[in-house]
Amino acid sequence: MICRKGEKSLAYLLVLPATIILGVLTLYPFGFMIYLSVHRWKASLAYIPKSFVGLSHFIRLFQEEFFWSAMSVTFRFLVVVILIEFFLGLFLALLLNRRMRGRRLIRSLFLLPMMLTPVVVGLIWRFILNDEVGILNYFFFIIHLPAQAWLGDVSTALQAIMLVDVWQWTPFMILVLLAGLQSLPGEPFEAAKVDGASTWQTFRFITIPLLKPIILIALLFRTIDAYRIFDKIYVMTYGGPKTSTEPLSLYVYRSGFRHYDMGYTAALSLVMLIIIIAISQGYIRFMVKK
Repeated sequence: MICRKGEKSLAYLLVLPATIILGVLTLYPFGFMIYLSVHRWKASLAYIPKSFVGLSHFIRLFQEEFFWSAMSVTFRFLVVVILIEFFLGLFLALLLNRRMRGRRLIRSLFLLPMMLTPVVVGLIWRFILNDEVGILNYFFFIIHLPAQAWLGDVSTALQAIMLVDVWQWTPFMILVLLAGLQSLPGEPFEAAKVDGASTWQTFRFITIPLLKPIILIALLFRTIDAYRIFDKIYVMTYGGPKTSTEPLSLYVYRSGFRHYDMGYTAALSLVMLIIIIAISQGYIRFMVKK
C-alpha cells in the first residue's frame, strides 16, 4: 500500500514540471487576453496607462461592419471548403480502398499538396492565378477565352482561395477516411453480400454508420484548421479586393498589428475562441449522441 502511494507521488512529481510549463504558456496568455479585452490599450502609445472600459469593446465589436463582413467570409469559406473536401475525399478514399494497380503511387501523389507549407502554396497559386502572367490565363488565351482577374475581382477572389484550400487539404480527408475504411471489420460486409444487399445499400447502412466516428473526427480537425486560415489569404490577397477575402483571423491581425488596438483585438480573439469552442462542442455532442 505504501509502495503504491510512493509510486503515485513519484508520478505526480514527474509530470509537475511539464504541467507548470503548460500552465504558464496557456493560462497566463489566456488570462492576460481576458484582462486586455476589458481595458483600453493602444500598443503604439505604451506609456499611456490602460484604462478599464468594461464591455465596451464587445459592444463596439458587434456594431462594427467589418466584423460582420469578416464573420460572413469566414463561415462561407468554412462551409464550402469543408463540404467539398469531405465529399471529394470520401469519393477518392473509396476508390483507393479498392484493389488497383499503382495504388501506392497514387496515394503518395495525393499527399504531396498537404506536405507543402501554406505560404508556399499561396505563392505558387498567386503566380498561377495572376491576371497578367498567370499560367491559367495563358491557357484561357490559347482556347480564345478572356483573361480573368481571379484574385483581383470581388466575385472570384474568395472562390479562388477556396479552390486552393481544397487542393491542399482534400488529401487530409483522403488519408483519414481511407485509414478508417481499411480498419472496418469485414464480417458485416460479408453478411450484407450474402443477404443480397446492393452496393448502395451496403454503403448507406453499413459503411457510413461504421465510419461515422472517423468522419466526425476528420470534420472536427478540418473545421478547426480552416476556421483559423490566415497564411494563404495573407500571401494571396491580404483580404482584398476591399474586404471580400478577409476572414476573422486576418481582421484580428489587422486590428492588433496595424491599428495597435490591443484591447479591441483581445475582445475579438476571445469571441473567435468562443465560436470555435461552440462549433467543436457541437461536433463532440453529435459524436457522443450517435
